[in-house]
Amino acid sequence: MAQSGIFPDSGGYREEIQHGSALFPFNIYPCTIPDDFVSVPLHWQTSMELIYVKQGAGLAQAGLQVMEARAGDIFVLPPGTLHGLRQAPGRRMEYENIIFSLSLLGSADDVGAQKYLLPLQTGRLTLPPRFSLEDAGYAAAAACLADAEELCRTRRVGFELGVKGAMLRFVSLLIGLQNLPPAQPDTADARRLQTLLQRVEDDCAAPFSVAEAAALCGCSASHFMRWFKKMTGTTFAAYLNERRLATAAELLRTTDDTVLTIAGQVGFDNLSNFNRQFKARFGMTPRQYRAAG
Repeated sequence: MAQSGIFPDSGGYREEIQHGSALFPFNIYPCTIPDDFVSVPLHWQTSMELIYVKQGAGLAQAGLQVMEARAGDIFVLPPGTLHGLRQAPGRRMEYENIIFSLSLLGSADDVGAQKYLLPLQTGRLTLPPRFSLEDAGYAAAAACLADAEELCRTRRVGFELGVKGAMLRFVSLLIGLQNLPPAQPDTADARRLQTLLQRVEDDCAAPFSVAEAAALCGCSASHFMRWFKKMTGTTFAAYLNERRLATAAELLRTTDDTVLTIAGQVGFDNLSNFNRQFKARFGMTPRQYRAAG
């Protein structure tokens, strides 16, 4: 089972996984949709993330914008950006997650950090959400990522310095390309969605009706259902079910709790229903999933 920087089991919430190490917060994760997982639910994190599509096609969401993901595309996701991935009908997509802390690139008393990295961390500086083959400067930017990938593969002496340099060049190129469309700014809809997804993450097993979710978002149930589908590409019920199954998969991998116990912990009262839905989602029973992990 492939390991990903955006774990398929993480659901739509603030990711808190440490990527790399405390002294070198950088990592690259190869992933494939749908071989590894069908979708990556909306989430956000405090790290910077790049999604580099190597082969095939899919759908990527950054903020409120859903975009076709094509081979060669580089999706740029600054800290705090809601983002997710979905399979395009009948298509397969191979990509890399490149995830790193902006602290890797400079300290607080560095002029580059003060002028660019700190504003990027706090959302005051925006970058284009997608960098494509036809964009000016693409070849140079892609070369930076290729350098970082090769350095991490060989891990020769001093590779950490090389990776830092490559990512500094990449961010510098994006900031300098003023002709690219800016990323969408934070909006009330995005903030409302973050609040809702965090509520699901806080206790995904708790009963959470459409009416309650709508009240949290300050709208009617009918409006909420249309709004949530527009924002996420799925229904609220399907999203909540996905989150519960994702949590179950995480517990199967990381605990020795029985399948019955885990089913109850994620909000399933009926074990047969849990087993059926888990197999539909992951292609195997909970016990098979645990054994494969």
